[in-house]
Formats: sequence, C-alpha cells, structure tokens
Amino acid sequence: MSKGKVVLAYSGGLDTSCILVWLKEQGYDVITYLANIGQDEDFEAARKKAESLGAKKVFIEDLRTEFVEDFIWPAVQANAVYEDRYLLGTAVARPCIARRQVEIARREGAQYVSHGATGKGNDQIRFELTCYALYPEVKIIAPWRIPEFYNRFRGRTDLMEYAREHGIPVPVTPRAPWSMDANLMHISYESGILENPKVSSQCLIKGNIIHHFLYLILQGLTCVPVKVTNMNDGISKNTALDVFSYLNEIGGKHGVGRIDIVENRFIGMKSRGIYETPGGTVLLKAHLDIETFTMDKEVRRIKQGLGIKFSELVYNGFWYSPECNFVRHCIAKSQENVEGKVQLSVLKGQVYILGRESPKSLYNEELVSMDVQGDYDPCDASGFIRINAVRLREHHRLQGLSSTKQ
Repeated sequence: MSKGKVVLAYSGGLDTSCILVWLKEQGYDVITYLANIGQDEDFEAARKKAESLGAKKVFIEDLRTEFVEDFIWPAVQANAVYEDRYLLGTAVARPCIARRQVEIARREGAQYVSHGATGKGNDQIRFELTCYALYPEVKIIAPWRIPEFYNRFRGRTDLMEYAREHGIPVPVTPRAPWSMDANLMHISYESGILENPKVSSQCLIKGNIIHHFLYLILQGLTCVPVKVTNMNDGISKNTALDVFSYLNEIGGKHGVGRIDIVENRFIGMKSRGIYETPGGTVLLKAHLDIETFTMDKEVRRIKQGLGIKFSELVYNGFWYSPECNFVRHCIAKSQENVEGKVQLSVLKGQVYILGRESPKSLYNEELVSMDVQGDYDPCDASGFIRINAVRLREHHRLQGLSSTKQ
C-alpha cells in the first residue's frame, strides 16, 4: 500500500536522486519537480534520469521570468543586502521554487512535499515556511532531519555506494570539492574545502577576467528596471528577463559582485560562503543612486530601515509572512517617484556611477549652487546651528558637572 504522494524538489544531483529512490523504498509515490531559475542544467537529462529512477511524474517548470519580476525586482527595490554584503541570491530563489512546488502538490493531490536541504542550513527553513504558509495542511519529509536517513548516509561516500547499489547514475568523482548553487541572481559556493575559512577562494576563479571600459544606461527605474543600453555597441534590452540576463553577462565579464564572507545563519551558526552576483550588484549601485536623487531624505531614512528588515526576513525564510508582506508594500510605496536614467561604467570588478537624470529629481541646481543665491537665505543657518547646539551644550554641561563632583 502506498503511503501517499510526495512532490520532491529535485535537482538531478546525487542527493536528490538518492532521496527519490529512498522515498520509494519507504512506500511513497514520488513526483519530481525541477525549477528552471536560470541555472546551467541539462533539464532533459534530468527528466530522463528521474523517470528511470521510478518517478511517477516529472515536472520541469521555467520560472525565470516570474523569478525576476516577483522576487528579484522586490529585492532591488529594497536594496536588499544581508549583513552589509550578501545580496540574497539563494534566499530570494527559495520562495519562488517552493511556491510552484506547493501549486503542483495541490494540483496532484499530494499530501507531502520533500527536499534535499540539510538539517543545519537556511534552505530547510525557507522551503518549509513557504510550504506551510501556502499549503497549511501539507506534511513535509526532510530526509536530512530523519535519523534513519542521516545515520545511514553519513557522507558523500555512503550516498555514492547507495547509488551504485540501486543503479543511480553518478559521476566517478565529485565535480568539485565544494557545493555550488546557481540561478539568475547569483552563483554560491560553500561546504567542502571552503568550510576552512583560511582556504583561499582564488581556487574558484577560472581563466582571466577580461577588463575593458563600457557604459550602460538604466532607463526608467520606476520601481523596476525597464531598459539597459550598452553605449559601446548600442545593444539594448527591454524585458525583465533580458535586462537581468544581460547585466549578468556584462558584470560577469568584469568580475563584478564577487564576495567571500562568513555569515550568520538563522539557525544559529556561522558559515562561510562565496557568492557571485554580477547583475544584482550593477542594479543595486544604479538603484541606490537614482533613489537618493529622487527620494525625500526622511522617507529614504525610514526606507533604509525597512530594507534591512526585509533582508533579514527574506534570509530567514519569511517571504510569505504578514510582516514581510507589509514591508514589501511599504517599500513599493516608497518607489513611486524612483524613475530616471543612470549612466555607469563597469571595470575591474567595480561599478562606477557617471551621471544620472530624472523627471522626478529633487536635486535643485540653483538651490545648491555656489555661484547663485537661489531661494535660500544663508542667515537662516545661524539659528539652525544654534538650535542644534542646545542638546550638545546641555550634554557637555552635565559632563562638566559630573567631572567637578568627582
């Protein structure tokens, strides 16, 4: 008797291939689901492999456009950066993947969903909070948290032996001594030899980065980028997917957006990760510039705090929480006047802002000019400074009294 249907988030790699067969051993009817979010993958080979291993159905879903429009663009709006450096390329992908996984589970009448995330990482939280939010009655099978599974498979060697016993095609040797995860937003590297924070990440660089100078114009940043033009050759892109893919291509050639960090996982431990986020980094720089150009100072101060909160919520897996929904709406409201063109160059791993223009600009050239008086009386600054000095005077008066008493 079958225990029921389970929709497995499947990559075609060693872990999820073994999990597919293991779930069958436990008596489940397995439906595999593979999301195309821009990774370099042979999707047809993955389909054939899943079918040969006994999957009842195989779903391969192209989610690239909705990934950019529904998840990457809100992150761009928020200038989302976790712990001052990480642009959340993995974190924003997980709710996108899990949302479709839940839709398939509901449509197929599956009571269970499963994934290959480890019991120590963030992804288990991100996947499962999304599943519980969108399919409250679902049951989740997380093999790497089940003692019968993780006691049986204590490492890659055990998995490869299991694969050989069950006719699961596996590479003769691991592709690399680390784990890699890729999507449109970024590529991440972690685990393996990289768990030693002293090991140089230079080993990840393949060949020589081509350095040369070029201009890009980002046009119409009304909440989201709508156009990019390469001023060297006149190439333009104007759909969400094409814009982001092109910025990945240009930024990647110049080594933009590559970081090597130690971060704090939500579950309470520190981990080392290397991330490459070329397109996201270019957009972050451009968006920050046009946002400052068009947004009121105090609104931007509040929005900066919301951006930090958004980053933490997304990193910790709470994309579908009421508080994250509220924060996203507030950030979207702040973007109503964020519109214009940014001219920039990409060179040797850096993004340089060269100029900007906007019909919604708050920059008043006459008001700020050193050569024109404009609608401003310099005498007003005297009272402004004296009022702000009241607090400082009182603070130091108190400090003086304290010193005298001592």
